[in-house]
Amino acid sequence: MSEYTVKVEEARPATGEKPSAGPVYRCIYAKDGLMELPAGMESPWDFFSESVKRNPKNQMLGRRETIDGKVGPYTWLTYEEAYDATLRIGSAIRGRGVNPGDRCGIYGSNSPEWIMAMEACNSHSITYVPLYDTLGANAVEFIINHAEVSIAFVQGSKLPAILTCLPRCISFLKTIVSFDKISSMQKKEAEELGVACFSWEEFIQLGSSDDELPPKQKAQICTIMYTSGTTGEPKGVTITSGAFMAEVLSMDQLLFETDKVGSEEDIYFSFLPLAHIFDQIIETYCIYRGSSIGFWRGDVRYLIEDLIELKPTIFCGVPRVFDRIYTGIMDKISAGGALKKTLFQFAYNYKLSNLEKGLQQDKAAPLFDRLVFDKIKQGFGGRVRLILSGAAPLPRHVEEFLRVTCGGVLSQGYGLTESCGGCFTSIANVFSMTGTVGVPMTTIEARLESVPEMEYDALATIPRGEICLRGKTLFSSYHKRQDLTEDVLVDGWFHTGDIGEWQPCGAMKIIDRKKNIFKLSQGEYVSVENIENTYSRCPLVTSVCYK
Repeated sequence: MSEYTVKVEEARPATGEKPSAGPVYRCIYAKDGLMELPAGMESPWDFFSESVKRNPKNQMLGRRETIDGKVGPYTWLTYEEAYDATLRIGSAIRGRGVNPGDRCGIYGSNSPEWIMAMEACNSHSITYVPLYDTLGANAVEFIINHAEVSIAFVQGSKLPAILTCLPRCISFLKTIVSFDKISSMQKKEAEELGVACFSWEEFIQLGSSDDELPPKQKAQICTIMYTSGTTGEPKGVTITSGAFMAEVLSMDQLLFETDKVGSEEDIYFSFLPLAHIFDQIIETYCIYRGSSIGFWRGDVRYLIEDLIELKPTIFCGVPRVFDRIYTGIMDKISAGGALKKTLFQFAYNYKLSNLEKGLQQDKAAPLFDRLVFDKIKQGFGGRVRLILSGAAPLPRHVEEFLRVTCGGVLSQGYGLTESCGGCFTSIANVFSMTGTVGVPMTTIEARLESVPEMEYDALATIPRGEICLRGKTLFSSYHKRQDLTEDVLVDGWFHTGDIGEWQPCGAMKIIDRKKNIFKLSQGEYVSVENIENTYSRCPLVTSVCYK
């Protein structure tokens, strides 16, 4: 089809109930077969334990401490220190009667403790279940009971929320560990309900770093991640250790083929929620490569301050964050006067023209990178080499702006919790992929299926239809919901519900959502995106909600 994808199966005509489907494509880097896990790799724990052997003294997890109202520099745990603490936490979890295959909740914003709790679960083949309240007031209670969570690690500020719903969770939840200190009142409240409560420091003392770890299998469930259902209760997406590891290694393979893999020299800025798959995969990749992870303070007011202090080399964001950065920079340029604005525009157009001709980011306008765009690079800390965007479509003008000005390689991807995060990604330094989500990852095959009711035809000259995926990085099922699983996993193909359009270069562009249609009382169909885009143009509107 193109220089970046290969056709591996022909199209399928419509038959009876089944709509037609287009050809099946793979990424060029998987043309001879989807990526396989290396022999002997059974769990994400292998990534961490091997990294510790290679980089024991390297900085792993960093945070800024606030003392007497003053915030200090980043302080770090080395790989060795984090590993020792993680072994003790894992041992203490087992000491509370939690066994391989049981469920452990993790509730709180990103922190070193979040990662250590996750890795402690990996070390004993315990399934970790992120808990978060953005799915609604009762979501935490629902997830604890639905996943049968028996122990939960909880950020101090989230303890009141857990204690409020605790009386309705005691069938399963028997132990709470706070990431921070815990008051005697909170302890008493939990113990009266028969639930033991510990601070992080107390809990770490209960464990040993000499316990024998159980054997792992890649078919075991690594995590159950709950996502909002379009209606009703959250759905628990079950992901095996094998799928999770394959996603991390596919990212490594693509970076190896197209840019530069991560290393011990890299620093990642952690602020996207670890409760979601996107950030979990990226942080696990950093651990696999021995990189350092620095956490923000959890307050959006200090996000840029933390970013500049950390000086990361890898930055992941979502369109809303990039949009804010773009608007802030453009406002500053406008306020700088006519001469500055003219110079910026000249440099911008010159570099854009060279990128469009196929020049690589760092060779398109090195002089202007130093003289004009360096201030924008400093806004990311000054060292960023790789910027990743996901979770929603990045507006084309923002993507183009970042590619021209930020001094690093930008790649936009597309994925779902059900595809273990990214299933498509744009190839580094291929400017023609701007405005698209790129090509399938090396673990995935993709095709479009026609959606006749929306007039999308996968067999047309410009193929459009529902994106369907098959491969090694798909979820296993929705926990305890075989009915919902069978709705979306049909004949081995996962139906994403997103409408895509193949581009001539082999990249995919997301153009619609299958279910995002309202039928008005007069019988007319209206697309949600069109309404949202129209309202969003008004500077007084921040976000649009549907009811």
